[in-house]
Amino acid sequence: MGDCEERDYEYGVILKNPNIATMEEDVLYHISLSTGTHNLKEMFADVKFVCMGGTPKRMKSFAHFIQKELNIKLPTGTMLEDISKHSYRYSMFKIGPVLSISHGMGIPSVSIMLHEVIKLMYHAQCKDVTFIRIGTCGGIGLPGGCLVISKEAVDGIMRPYLELHILGKIVQRPAILDLELARELKTVAEEKLSNYNTVLGKTMCSYDFYEGQGRLDGAFCNYEEEDKMAYLQKLSEQGIVNIEMESLAFAAMCNHVGIKGAVVCVTLLNRLEGDQVNTPKETLEEWQHRPQELVAEFIKKRLGMN
Repeated sequence: MGDCEERDYEYGVILKNPNIATMEEDVLYHISLSTGTHNLKEMFADVKFVCMGGTPKRMKSFAHFIQKELNIKLPTGTMLEDISKHSYRYSMFKIGPVLSISHGMGIPSVSIMLHEVIKLMYHAQCKDVTFIRIGTCGGIGLPGGCLVISKEAVDGIMRPYLELHILGKIVQRPAILDLELARELKTVAEEKLSNYNTVLGKTMCSYDFYEGQGRLDGAFCNYEEEDKMAYLQKLSEQGIVNIEMESLAFAAMCNHVGIKGAVVCVTLLNRLEGDQVNTPKETLEEWQHRPQELVAEFIKKRLGMN
């Protein structure tokens, strides 16, 4: 076993890139950190939960929420700071053992962030880290406001892997989520948030918001309403309960490096009944807080707080 593999095993994150060990400095450009300018172990070694979601606003809100839920008091005169503010791409906040990060929209954006955050966990020598994506989705047969915990991720043609084009070759990486973790989250939801409808099901991850999800309201569309409904019905028959845009890459990358990962989303609409989200803003904001509540209860359980 080589030095890099021994180091990976010892620290709990399987980086699977021997080149990193030979680099004098590793610049995590998109999150504005570097091994040459920051003591990453000192800053992040205690991280146990990496929580991520699409927008900077949502993850800033989650950071303040989890600070309150964990009763973490900041020193007088200080406040939560966006660690990655100089990157202008992602936002990142650290609250005790929790890292709250925005990942943008879609597979390319979340994959860039994951590459660098996985390396951050490696350099910081973090152990037993759990990654959780907190997001929104369209339901398939589920009304708005339902919590969906993904047990499996597939692409738009039901393939359970992420397909990459690397050096002119097609590489397929299995998109496997930790089923035990998903079930634990479901149990927490049933115990602590029983007033919410929580479903454990299969998620379809689309590379696109409009045509890839069978919408009729994009800038162009070459199929009819009946074609869309036939496709969505086929998804439902295959056990798909929701559609979003990041789970495939999230599952594949976490699985590839041996990190336990889970995806928790809230439905904003039932796609069998329409394409556009027209629910009042106040209701949407309440719904979008529900995954945060579940993840907070899960973290408190893991930390022995409830």
